[in-house]
Amino acid sequence: MKAQMQKGFTLIELMIVVAITGILAAVAIPQYQNYAARSQVARVVAETGALRTAVEMCVVDGKAIADCDVGATGSTLLQGTTTGGLNGTNGVTTNVAGVPAVVLATSAKEESKITGTFGNSAAKVIADKTIVWTRDVTGSWKCVSTAEAKYNSPGCPSN
Repeated sequence: MKAQMQKGFTLIELMIVVAITGILAAVAIPQYQNYAARSQVARVVAETGALRTAVEMCVVDGKAIADCDVGATGSTLLQGTTTGGLNGTNGVTTNVAGVPAVVLATSAKEESKITGTFGNSAAKVIADKTIVWTRDVTGSWKCVSTAEAKYNSPGCPSN
């Protein structure tokens, strides 16, 4: 009799492959979700931080919020603002998806703020969290995040 040649994989070999794949997926998926949330926080810090120069010019020139255009565009990660959102050349807008809220100081003794609130397509773990850039009366900017510390960068820590 001829010895039969093995054709294909045995059941135990297939079960081992499935088990290894399951273990890898159990580790990789949470790590990917953390990475995605961290990258989204970094993106919003950069997008809202980019408005600092325009806000600075508005404050230095003594402009009111209605007269100031910081050229902000909507982000797919941010919720719409209810007040004080600036969108491109449209000036002050309300309920525009993804537009950061800007509050300009009306005197030299007040702070100006840029606030981005996560929503829309942001990761669930950072939904409704905020990134707030604050300009104090000396002209210094500080960033604070309400997201968990593990998602924040050193430049914008948790409060």
